[in-house]
Amino acid sequence: MTAHVIADDAEALAVAASLAAEFRAGASARDAERRLPREELDRLSASGLLAATVPAEHGGADVSASTLAEIFRLLASADASLSQIPQSHFVYVNVIHRHGTDEQRKFFFAELLAGRRFGNAQSEAGTKHVQDIRTRLHPGPAGSYVLDGVKHYSTGALFADWIPVLARAEDDNLHVAYVPSNAPGLTVIDDWDGLGQRTTASGTVRLEGVEVPADRVLPHHLTFEGPQLHGAVAQLLHAAIDAGIAGGALAEAAEFVRTKSRPWFESGVESAAEDPLLIQRFGELAIQVRASEALLREAARAVEAARADLTDDSAAEASIAVAAAKVWAAQAAVEVASALFEVSGTRSALNSLNLHRHWRDARTHTLHDPTRWKIQHIGRYVLNGTRPPRHGLL
Repeated sequence: MTAHVIADDAEALAVAASLAAEFRAGASARDAERRLPREELDRLSASGLLAATVPAEHGGADVSASTLAEIFRLLASADASLSQIPQSHFVYVNVIHRHGTDEQRKFFFAELLAGRRFGNAQSEAGTKHVQDIRTRLHPGPAGSYVLDGVKHYSTGALFADWIPVLARAEDDNLHVAYVPSNAPGLTVIDDWDGLGQRTTASGTVRLEGVEVPADRVLPHHLTFEGPQLHGAVAQLLHAAIDAGIAGGALAEAAEFVRTKSRPWFESGVESAAEDPLLIQRFGELAIQVRASEALLREAARAVEAARADLTDDSAAEASIAVAAAKVWAAQAAVEVASALFEVSGTRSALNSLNLHRHWRDARTHTLHDPTRWKIQHIGRYVLNGTRPPRHGLL
């Protein structure tokens, strides 16, 4: 595969906007038919966007957190499934940024610039909690490792060239093993049946005696031993997806009301778009969407400030800013996607129109991690100055 190389932030945003417009056209049909977006992902890879955070010294554009968040918001406003697929891709690019050796960075950044995709094999089902990782990384022959385990919710794995696998070594420390998708003993099962984000293919990955060379394994546990932005960047992208879902739902609702809805007979107006009660509700919804986008931009700036001067305090401020953005964007996505029916009227509930995909996507994606705990951390920080904990969900 060959890919275009993005030059700078401005080009990255222009390419993302163009792709979002292209992907929007087929989003409803892909969702309704559960038609996996292989061609669209190939377009995304070829565009160079998946290598947008590669450092300049390795030939990449090294775009800002603000640009990366906006890329995800734009894509999510068009297709919330498609935008979800590369979220883990960028998370595990960040692991290479921080903990890769020179040789690992050189190899994997070249892969990214060539258009290669990372998936993920991270979460597990049936364990005590989300961080109870039981996949094991055993010593193998000639200094290599062997992976055994089962992963669920493996978004992007079905479309990936490389699958980063979160596993515990014999000392119980977490590592990430970057495994080629065609590795013997690795099986990706397309068994995702979520009510929303239907085309993410977030299914199961089985690992049975998968051999991994030592130079494809990175010490992920070191990420959380000092101030870090791993969790903040990961959650920033989730917030961007929610903000995009909210914006996309509002835009589709407005178009529907302008072109298809009938005015309520008591309103005395000729078109639904002139109904003062609908105008009021659209104003309220627009404020929610604008607030989610403003908090997203503020959170991205906090991440950039912390990246420029990473300390315990700057990392904490970034995590809190991102948490606030995620809480608001999650609420906005669910409410605006639900209000779409309220403002559009009875016809909008027709299954054939598939307008419910916005709500299904919002309801599914916002279950990723509970915002109630983010509110707790925000409250502790504001009231008592307690820094949030160091983990991948803050």
